[in-house]
Amino acid sequence: MENSQIRVLLIDDDEDDYVLTRDWCGEFQILECQLEWVDNYQDAMQAVADRHHDIYLLDYRLGDRNGLELLASLIADGCSIPIIVLTGQGEREIDMQAMAAGAADYLEKSLLNASLLERSIRYALERKKAQQTIQSQAALLDVATDAIFVQDLTNTILFWNQGAAKLYGWQPAQAIGKKTSELWQEKPIPLQTALSTVCKNGAWQGELQQQTFDKQDIIVESRWTLVSEFEHKSPSILVVNTDITQKKILEGQLLRSQRLESIGTLASGIAHDLNNVFAPILMTAQLLESNIDSDRTKKLIPILINSAKRGANLVKQVLAFTSGVECDRILLKIGDLIAEIEQIVHETFPKSIRVTSQIPEDLWLVLGDSTQLHQVLMNLCVNARDAMVDGGTLSISAANFLVDENYTKMHLDAKTGAYVVVRVTDTGMGISESIIDRIFEPFFTTKETGKGTGLGLSTVVGIIKSHGGFVNVYSEVGKGSQFQVYLPAQQVLETTEKPNAKLADGGGEVILVVDDEDSIRDITKTSLESHNYKALTACDGVEAIAIYAEHRDQISVVLTDMVMPTMDGITTIRTLKKINPDVKIIAVSGLASGEKLNLINKMGVQAFLPKPYTATELLQTIGTVRRS
Repeated sequence: MENSQIRVLLIDDDEDDYVLTRDWCGEFQILECQLEWVDNYQDAMQAVADRHHDIYLLDYRLGDRNGLELLASLIADGCSIPIIVLTGQGEREIDMQAMAAGAADYLEKSLLNASLLERSIRYALERKKAQQTIQSQAALLDVATDAIFVQDLTNTILFWNQGAAKLYGWQPAQAIGKKTSELWQEKPIPLQTALSTVCKNGAWQGELQQQTFDKQDIIVESRWTLVSEFEHKSPSILVVNTDITQKKILEGQLLRSQRLESIGTLASGIAHDLNNVFAPILMTAQLLESNIDSDRTKKLIPILINSAKRGANLVKQVLAFTSGVECDRILLKIGDLIAEIEQIVHETFPKSIRVTSQIPEDLWLVLGDSTQLHQVLMNLCVNARDAMVDGGTLSISAANFLVDENYTKMHLDAKTGAYVVVRVTDTGMGISESIIDRIFEPFFTTKETGKGTGLGLSTVVGIIKSHGGFVNVYSEVGKGSQFQVYLPAQQVLETTEKPNAKLADGGGEVILVVDDEDSIRDITKTSLESHNYKALTACDGVEAIAIYAEHRDQISVVLTDMVMPTMDGITTIRTLKKINPDVKIIAVSGLASGEKLNLINKMGVQAFLPKPYTATELLQTIGTVRRS
């Protein structure tokens, strides 16, 4: 403020006092003042309205008017300029009234001098500047998105900004004066640690679990700073809290996905080996079943077969669980999923609902997440059940479906290509035209409160779209509804094993079996030869190429594993196709990614056989490929 020009307005009806005040201003040591003078109430009001001054010196008496009246009027009009009241006698009652009315200071004329006047003006201006700084900082605090508040050492709230009101739900008037324990419950140990640390070191930072006004649990990153004084109460703690609830949820999801990814990597690594173990067990058990005469021993064979199948299914479930939407999906038999759903429906739905299914033998395979597709079918069946209050028929069917360009013009979500379509049909109440366009919207439901979230069908659409498919619905009020789920298909056959099916003989045809597992080669060779096939075996792709080149004219089908040392299945197939573009190939693997399956389809492979497979599945697949 040194060497600054201070504009001072003296409001006094005594000219002698003006002259004296002018002389004092000329004697100021620090301030440089420009003094102006008005001697009546009306001129004073006009001068104040012009807002050309930095400070007002106001005499208590203005002729027939009271200076306090002018003071009160100026304050009421929002005057922010400091006003110093000058009194003739220094009456304490008048002085107190002046301060209560909003005066920055009061001075007794009989005791006034240049030094005292300069000090009073300087302090009044400094207080104004400090007040403006505080106000601007308070405004910034309210603009801040973080929750900022001040509490004393007993956790009583002294200040509460708009960010805190937005985060917690309590307005400043509700929060100030209350203890934090009245607003939310926190674990005592973190609070005690925070309080002792901030008192010792002056600061603390950490995470706290709190609650909002509507009892929502939140996690905040809290920063505490010890302040020496706040509103004349000392010491106090300035708290800045940032809501990190969503961040912590995302971090948790990331950690879970990383753990699942690790499990998936481990599962993928052992799946191939486990399936190689199960494959010879299944085929050996079936061979023993047909060659054992003892009734007692025959009863043990199905136990062996079922146990091996359960082990193989367990491997598939682990892979399905760990794959997720963004990971490689596994090759699925939709017929198996429908059979599982049908069994659940039979056991859990009301007996008044009859369930039927129709699954063709030549159904293509689908790349997908079995857990998610299971959820899709289950959601559709539950909706069908709820639509048939008085009972009815629930039908589940599947079929191969080719989408052409004409179909895509009528269905915007469809793309040209091969699909497997699953139809879930009920004979329930149906869906009216007024709401059928809204049934896939999240949270839309026609069910009573508490009986449905409205997320079932939106979940169905989300999962199917993530698989590259689409959903159609047809309904008629009073007659029922049909939901059609279209899933992109792999145009290889789904081999369905029929119980007690008679296995066709090979008629002496030669099959080349390529696998790096000795046990699988041996049992596959034995199974083939026991059904009148001839089998040649190779332990890797290199040996397979050499054998095929020598016996090309005799070999009918090549059965090759996809994961082998030296030369893998893809390279082997590519080389065989170069030797003979018409060679018939069945690809075999215990773990095949979608990328590999798409590749072998493009290469012209006739069928894919997932490990472990039974002798029945093997012979059925070979028979289908022979006829193709």
